[in-house]
Amino acid sequence: MSEKNRDGKRTARERLAVEREKQKATDKRRRTLIVGASVVCVLGLAAVIGVVAAKAGKDKGSDKAGPAVAPSGAQGKDSLAIPVGKDGAKSTLTVWEDFRCPACQAFEVAYRPTLHELADAGKLRTEYHLVRLIDGNLGGSGSLRAANAAACAQDAGKFRDYHDVLYANQPKETDDAFADNDKLIALAGKVKGLDTPAFQKCVKDGTHDSWVDKSNQAFRTGGFNGTPTVLLGGKNIYQDQTMTPAKLKQMVEDADKR
Repeated sequence: MSEKNRDGKRTARERLAVEREKQKATDKRRRTLIVGASVVCVLGLAAVIGVVAAKAGKDKGSDKAGPAVAPSGAQGKDSLAIPVGKDGAKSTLTVWEDFRCPACQAFEVAYRPTLHELADAGKLRTEYHLVRLIDGNLGGSGSLRAANAAACAQDAGKFRDYHDVLYANQPKETDDAFADNDKLIALAGKVKGLDTPAFQKCVKDGTHDSWVDKSNQAFRTGGFNGTPTVLLGGKNIYQDQTMTPAKLKQMVEDADKR
């Protein structure tokens, strides 16, 4: 073999190695975007436990008197889960989330199309649990107010669409914009048929505030470390750095064939 041919093959191998490293770096950045964002919400957890305990009953709209009023169609233990998808789906995804949490938004951006596709195909049911970690960590009531509004949307049969609108319009974590009921009502205008007098009253009255607080308490006592917590078959797949929307889709489709 001539020296020129050897040099050509060596150069080709080197180019291939460089491309592989670039792909690895791209994959790592993608995982870091999602997993790294979760650290922001995880770091807040320790503070949340202390602050919420210390300020119990002091946050605006929290700890409302009377029993927790679950939204229509809520399921699971203590009716704390809002289901999206068909009851007969063979796979169930459990998501604990906070509408102020940037990691939750990162998860939504990456996985939403896949979750919608699988739910619409009857292969996956997602159970959403709404919590308010960021309120406790940074102060304010935006997590609570947004969660209550989402529960009000569930009463109207519009949870999934409004849920997506909230994340599409999520303010910066330090901006408690969702504490404004008028803003939440204005965002309802992006969901056809949601902005009704009944929805407005539900939002302004904080109808589901105690239910949100009860869900938040269940999260704190459930041994979870941060939001989003995403469970499939009891396993926290969000902590799996090899997980991708395509891999999740394959897992659900494989389960559907059994």
